[in-house]
Amino acid sequence: MTMLTSLSRRMSNDERAEAARERLLSRPFEPLFYADWQRAVFLHYEVDPVALQRDVPFPLDLRDGKAYVSLVAFTMHAMRVRFGGKLGAWLCQPIATHDFLNARTYVRCGDERGIFFLTEWLSSALCVWLGPVTFGLPYRLGRMSYRHDPESGALGGVVSAPRGPRSLRYEVELEPGAAFEVSPSGSLTEFLLEHYTAFTSRGRKRRFFRIWHQPWRQAPVRVNVVENSLIPTVWSWFESAELVSANYSPGTENVWMGWPHKIGTLDHGLRG
Repeated sequence: MTMLTSLSRRMSNDERAEAARERLLSRPFEPLFYADWQRAVFLHYEVDPVALQRDVPFPLDLRDGKAYVSLVAFTMHAMRVRFGGKLGAWLCQPIATHDFLNARTYVRCGDERGIFFLTEWLSSALCVWLGPVTFGLPYRLGRMSYRHDPESGALGGVVSAPRGPRSLRYEVELEPGAAFEVSPSGSLTEFLLEHYTAFTSRGRKRRFFRIWHQPWRQAPVRVNVVENSLIPTVWSWFESAELVSANYSPGTENVWMGWPHKIGTLDHGLRG
């Protein structure tokens, strides 16, 4: 571990978020998009690092020698381009709001830590076409049915492939009156939730893009994964993955999402 990375581990959540904001804005014309990420369920799995590394083109960011994959189910709402005002928002309407299931892991590139998307299911067929050619994102079309509504006592979801019986089905129990708080600095929860750089790989092209948002306000939850036959259809090593924790967040508003950049333009320094 480099000294710079060691220092970044000791940053508070607010300091890490502010550093991410300044880093994103250090490039011209950033950000590209704004959006709200609503009602997010995080399922965190410990996986075999050797098997995982074979399928990840970046060095894994291990935590105490352990590798993790997180499944993140949420709704992206009101995505709009930064430029163009009402016209820009109108142009984004066909892709502005849709459901996601991200399967992501944690990697390093130089001194920068971030996430790498293994695969992503989403409910917008148009985005499934746009994401790979623009950002190199591994999008797949999925059928989503989210009940992320703890106020009514309903918290769970189903994500299925467009054809066939394979699906992810989960039920979540949130403690009544649970307080949504920022993850403690230096905790495993912070490591799993708070990242502001995303790395992608498609063919021979490797890219990154940066994001910024306020630190996630979340609460730990109990989860019952009724079925998880979906992820192993893409990654066979996931059959032996062990669910270690889960979180629920009401979401975060006004997320900034940056332009895609070539990895060769990644600058180095203190990263969070």
